[in-house]
Amino acid sequence: MKIVIIAGGKGTRISSVADEIPKAMIPIKGKPVVEYQVELAKRYGFTEFIFIIGHLGEQIENYFGDGSKWDIKIIYFKEIQALGTAGALAYLTQYLEEDFFVFYGDTVMDIDLERMLNYHRLKKADATLLIHPNDHPYDSDIVEIDENGNVLKLYNKPRPKGFISRNLVNAALFIFSPKVLPNIEKGVKSHIEKDVLPKCINQGMNIYGYVSPEYIKDMGTPDRYYKVCDDVLSGKVAKLNWRNPRPAIFLDRDGVISREIDLLHSADKLELIEGAGEAIKYINEKGYLAIVVTNQPVIARNLCTFEELSHIHAKLETLLGEKHAYLNAIYFCPHHPDAGYPEERKEYKIKCNCRKPSPGMLLDAAKDWNINISKSIMIGDRKIDVQAGENAGVKTSVMIEQNKPYALLDVLKTLI
Repeated sequence: MKIVIIAGGKGTRISSVADEIPKAMIPIKGKPVVEYQVELAKRYGFTEFIFIIGHLGEQIENYFGDGSKWDIKIIYFKEIQALGTAGALAYLTQYLEEDFFVFYGDTVMDIDLERMLNYHRLKKADATLLIHPNDHPYDSDIVEIDENGNVLKLYNKPRPKGFISRNLVNAALFIFSPKVLPNIEKGVKSHIEKDVLPKCINQGMNIYGYVSPEYIKDMGTPDRYYKVCDDVLSGKVAKLNWRNPRPAIFLDRDGVISREIDLLHSADKLELIEGAGEAIKYINEKGYLAIVVTNQPVIARNLCTFEELSHIHAKLETLLGEKHAYLNAIYFCPHHPDAGYPEERKEYKIKCNCRKPSPGMLLDAAKDWNINISKSIMIGDRKIDVQAGENAGVKTSVMIEQNKPYALLDVLKTLI
């Protein structure tokens, strides 16, 4: 299986850092960023590379040569004119006769490539995109997926005012089948996100989103470059690989992040508690997963559909994104054990293992996200939240005052 690295960009936005070398050759800790990508791929057994080069590309070719120094093989394709992120792929069909990875050469990452490839194969996908939440979704390309991971639509920036969505962002790491290549016209500048993937979706191809909490960031601006340098030096990049269990902060929703409103069933009424955005951002910066676990009997009582609840959560993620904060996942229990309400949905009027104080949602999240429960924390505003955390076996389970501004941030600073 081949790795295609797109390394032909001029790096106009980062020219103040280095304007005489290709963006992919800008050093981090004395090593070009693209060399980290080569080492990552080789770690997972991938040794065949195609480098797409352009601006100052001879520097890349002179540095890597045929790849023998790294025990790999490299083929180079040099763009005579800028062809965007996709255009050059149209000229590589003779080399790409089986599924292949595509890396962007200015990306710093440590991803479990084997796990992503297994997902791609399990789904029998024609294309798989790595997607994740980030702290600036408002200026990122949003990916809409269904509950099975099918990509329904890409929302490229800019978007209209008032746009609401889940915070799932294209991270610019792909696995493509050769079936994708006919959607790229030779000699025409085109982009994977704006041109190729929309065509594939419109044709009904199997396009999937692979959601990952691992570290992957572009260093396309000076601020982002200096940030990823710090993260490499601190060990954060490697630490967040999926193979390393991580601690989580489990959070109730209403009264902790959003204002408690009895039986909230409309996105219009959802409001962040003052300081909640800063608190979630603090969790993100500390390297913990931010996981919401919330009882939502509005489903059982037929006050809210699953689609309406999804819209409520999309608004929550949008509001947090505006505060440069993100949630890794939201788990909810739709059940309620007590029957007798008008127009209730009887199929959800059951005793279950997910409704707090039962620990089901926390245990499901731990399995889904490789969470180290014994190092994790539960924070809620009711006794049942504390009990759910204790029943799951978290390190600490605490209760804060409901709807109190900055209560979440204040308690977090005493815990992590």
